[in-house]
Amino acid sequence: MRIEEPPIEGKLVKRYKRFLTDVELPSGEVITVHCPNTGSLLGCQEPGSAVLLRDSGNPARKYRYTWQAIRVGRTWVNVHTGLPNALVGEAVRDGLVPELLGYDGVRREVPYGENSRIDLLLEGADGRRCYVEIKSTTLARGDVALFPDAVTARGRKHLGELQGVVRAGQRAVQFFLVSRGDVRRFRPADEIDPAYGAALREAAAAGVEVLAYAARVGRRELSLGKRLAVELE
Repeated sequence: MRIEEPPIEGKLVKRYKRFLTDVELPSGEVITVHCPNTGSLLGCQEPGSAVLLRDSGNPARKYRYTWQAIRVGRTWVNVHTGLPNALVGEAVRDGLVPELLGYDGVRREVPYGENSRIDLLLEGADGRRCYVEIKSTTLARGDVALFPDAVTARGRKHLGELQGVVRAGQRAVQFFLVSRGDVRRFRPADEIDPAYGAALREAAAAGVEVLAYAARVGRRELSLGKRLAVELE
């Protein structure tokens, strides 16, 4: 995924009220920008860290700039939750996810379950369907990516609906997109939300497939990286 507008560099001052972040520009000016991430961003909001901003180009917007990435150690981490679904959808259409090949159509945000929308619905000419729920995460401990970074009742609801898809005879996939490239493995963050970890293991045992991929995060590009080992035991 190519990001056309050039990034603006700065240093993180603080993130607050979930949607707001203060950033110091190279000139020394401190501006308030939009934070497009409702999660806790645990481990990804250290003051003084290098960050990348995107300019909306709209001077009338209340917060003209959007926080897109932060440098953690030597790694850029994407914090913009609006990008992972588009990235995975693009990768699936381009045949870059071997586990999801063989479908003729890809649709996004299709209603299903109880007042939910599936992130990707893959459809075959023979009537086969594959429901793909995408969760993005930035949390890592060493080389292990973790989800969630805060308690998520909504995430458990989605897992229950994916199990309903399997019971109906169709394929269901929980896809974790880790928005950084310095990890090798994925596992549920049981120390943060043990109920979600239990629900993920129950879903996997019921036939919901669990996939995890890292992302390569650059200054002007976000792309799908390597597949990660999933550890549910």
